[in-house]
Amino acid sequence: MDQSSRYANLDLKEADLIKGGKHILCAYKMKPKAGYGYLEAAAHFAAESSTGTNVEVSTTDDFTKGVDALVYHIDEAGEEMRIAYPLDLFDRNIIDGRMMIVSFLTLTIGNNQGMGDIEYAKMYDFYVPRRAIELFDGPAKDISDLWRILGRPVVNGGYIAGTIIKPKLGLRPEPFANAAYQFWLGGDFIKNDEPQGNQVFAPMKKTIALVYDAMKRAMDETGEAKLFSANITADDHAEMIARGEFILSTFGPDADKVAFLVDGYVGGPGMVTTARRYFAGQYLHYHRAGHGAVTSPSSKRGYTAYVLAKMSRLQGASGIHVGTMGYGKMEGDARDKDIAYICERDSYEGPAYHQQWYGMKPTTPIISGGMNALRLPGFFENLGHGNVINTAGGGSYGHIDSPAAGAISLRQAYECWKAKADPIQWAREHKEFARAFESFPKDADMLFPGWRDKLGVHK
Repeated sequence: MDQSSRYANLDLKEADLIKGGKHILCAYKMKPKAGYGYLEAAAHFAAESSTGTNVEVSTTDDFTKGVDALVYHIDEAGEEMRIAYPLDLFDRNIIDGRMMIVSFLTLTIGNNQGMGDIEYAKMYDFYVPRRAIELFDGPAKDISDLWRILGRPVVNGGYIAGTIIKPKLGLRPEPFANAAYQFWLGGDFIKNDEPQGNQVFAPMKKTIALVYDAMKRAMDETGEAKLFSANITADDHAEMIARGEFILSTFGPDADKVAFLVDGYVGGPGMVTTARRYFAGQYLHYHRAGHGAVTSPSSKRGYTAYVLAKMSRLQGASGIHVGTMGYGKMEGDARDKDIAYICERDSYEGPAYHQQWYGMKPTTPIISGGMNALRLPGFFENLGHGNVINTAGGGSYGHIDSPAAGAISLRQAYECWKAKADPIQWAREHKEFARAFESFPKDADMLFPGWRDKLGVHK
């Protein structure tokens, strides 16, 4: 059934839709299956995403037609389809009238992903009008709160040197806490990795108590505040809340130094929102493990990592992993910095839409995956700033001297970039950074050919 007469209006102007402020706009890369017309398939997609069915039904009235999703732009050669979704289509909370990402995904990435006339469709951007921005939670805490705890300026407070306890699984409570202590002697932030929770060999109630003791000892020894991001992800919201409450009670007077990590992709939007609302006083660390199943460039369905990051800010993530932009081990390239920019800026020109955030708190880019001190100067140069959290696991625990030395080398790499210094010259004057060359010789050979002769290091 061709539904283009109802679910498409190519006379609509995008600028008018944006000015009107009553629609969420979505841009997709879409290809119909062989034998289907582009506009026909696009209209069917919009129908399935809103008020339509596969047949005419007697229960449809004029009001229903007024909230149809409408295809307003197509470019068959470019596989481009854009759809306007009326705000009234989206589900609202009965307790406070707010909007929810679950409803956004249900409509825009729902049954339409399995339609028989669609070869593939992937959302690569969306536009949220001011009224919808006002109806999403947004972050309760941001990086300025962490800078304040660390005793830094709350504007441009700079790089937060972090790590992931390695190995990511298999440590019992005492070795786990000792690994934390060793890093905190030089670094700022420890991420409790996404698989780490309440394993039988490392029960949370024992591990967390020892981690807090390690934090206190490191703070006493260094005179610096330290931060811990604790994983509270669970299938059950009550379990997640129980984990969070236990952790806060354990850290007691230092509970402000705790962030809560939630696996936002595998756990889903409900887990993120529960953490955001129930623990509004804590920094919410959105871990996106598994997202590559839909966001990878090799996937033709779902949505992109840019869309995921944009949604995370609406939900209230204080920080989200944004990849390493080609500088670490993770998939991606230098152009992925737009994923960071849509999170942290109040206004950004995305791949399809210019988005204003109207003062919504920013979401911190968290950089993780194969990073070390040698890779950081180039990363910062590409991104254009260092106001990020970097969790370098191997880059810390793989340092030839110690995890603390690894942490210091990360800080020194940031200072090297800030000073616009030559890394080889900087290494001559900064021991921990210099030893990173010996710790990661393959990276050193790739990034700084001839470094051995220049630094006087020989096999």
